[in-house]
Amino acid sequence: MQNSTRGLEKEIGALQLEEKKLVAEIKRTAKTGNEAATKILARQLIRLRQQIANLQGSRAQMRGIATHTQAMHAQSSVAVGLKGANKAMEAVNKQMAPAKQMKVIREFQKQSAQMDMTTEMMSDAIDDAVDSDEAEEETDELTNQVLDEIGVDVASQLSAAPKGKIAGKNRENASSSGIDELEKRLATLRNP
Repeated sequence: MQNSTRGLEKEIGALQLEEKKLVAEIKRTAKTGNEAATKILARQLIRLRQQIANLQGSRAQMRGIATHTQAMHAQSSVAVGLKGANKAMEAVNKQMAPAKQMKVIREFQKQSAQMDMTTEMMSDAIDDAVDSDEAEEETDELTNQVLDEIGVDVASQLSAAPKGKIAGKNRENASSSGIDELEKRLATLRNP
């Protein structure tokens, strides 16, 4: 296509040069007063210009065909690329199996939630077991420090406090209520 277009352009260039020569010759014959020769040369000029116009039209058509061919080639390349992409996506879908993936994700979420609950329960139990003794000691120390700062004598007030079975019962009730609470938590976790 490009070679044909170049050939047409060369021909058009040659005809345009001939047109210039013909115009110059028409001017010379007109100056000499030869009317018949001038008319014949004018007809030749008209035919020459028609040939140039026809060749220019042919050149435009050739360029249009070349552009159309390039567009078709580009579309063909895109179609081949899309076909390859489609095959790749089909292969990925076969390997991935979206329904199975969703099932795995749901199972993971369920197991993760159970693990979070178990971790929280274990953490609470460990905190209760470890922190109770340390927390009590720290609380007693802090209380004594604050009371010392404001001038209250705790030892004299504690000696006046009642002693005996009442204090023992309160401790048993407090420890048994803590155990009952832990057992209730464990039961709710086992039976969601």
